[in-house]
Amino acid sequence: MNSLLDFFNDPLVLKIAKLLLWILAIVIFIGFLRRVLKKRIDNVSVRYKAQKGVEIIGYVLISLLILMAFTVENIKDYTIIIGLFTAGITFTLQELILSIAGSFYIFFVKVYKPGDRIEINGIKGDVIDIDSIYTTLMEIGEWVSSDNYSGRIVKISNAFVFKGPIKNYSMDFPFVWDELNILITYDSDVALAKKIVMEKATDFLSEYTKNSIAKWEEMVEHYYIENATIAPTLAISPTDNWIAINLRYITDYKLRRITKHELFEQIVQALMATDDKVKLASTTLQLLKIPELDIHLKQ
Repeated sequence: MNSLLDFFNDPLVLKIAKLLLWILAIVIFIGFLRRVLKKRIDNVSVRYKAQKGVEIIGYVLISLLILMAFTVENIKDYTIIIGLFTAGITFTLQELILSIAGSFYIFFVKVYKPGDRIEINGIKGDVIDIDSIYTTLMEIGEWVSSDNYSGRIVKISNAFVFKGPIKNYSMDFPFVWDELNILITYDSDVALAKKIVMEKATDFLSEYTKNSIAKWEEMVEHYYIENATIAPTLAISPTDNWIAINLRYITDYKLRRITKHELFEQIVQALMATDDKVKLASTTLQLLKIPELDIHLKQ
């Protein structure tokens, strides 16, 4: 009994107990503030940033409390023990520590933010949440073609921001270039086909082109990058079977699939209305019947 009382009366034990109580109080207070902010703030983006800000402030306060608790004059008596303990914790929780560091890096450097479409660690999706440990994505692709949601929610450790490239589809420049190939036969009016394709593309994509010019000018001023052509462009590629008209254009990164579908539909309808002046080409396979053989054998 005396030994138990001596243990609880030990200054180091009391100090650790007080530290744990303070940490518990901070955690409870952070949870309370998050609930209050959730009820009081209607704007989703502002509410999310406010909650994350409170969470980060809580982590900073806890770190300061731990630092202040052990920064005392008699710390020399526990230097070796604390050093070994810290080394062990660091080695054991290195992935966790790296994830927390990654969360600070994401918020302060603005690598990506909720709502961005990114590809990280080979996984592509829209960022729907960033906490102190994980980035949560709504997955795109896998067994689903094009840029469609697969329905899976993926959590990726924030540590991956230090381990590989991060492809961001929407940061600074929320547009992507895409291509569409129109195949026509060699007996088609190539000049007419080019004119129709360019007119339809220019008219259909005018809004994207207009909105992307200002964004691209900001990119050129901010980064060391050459100025690119924003308007739709054409390139002709003759092959053994047909002439390929390659259309390169810019579109919203979230509307790439539907843009290609609607643009192709309009171009095909216009080409088919040319009274066979322009004919669409396709790979054909003709099966020939083997001619019958009449064989006469002499006796």
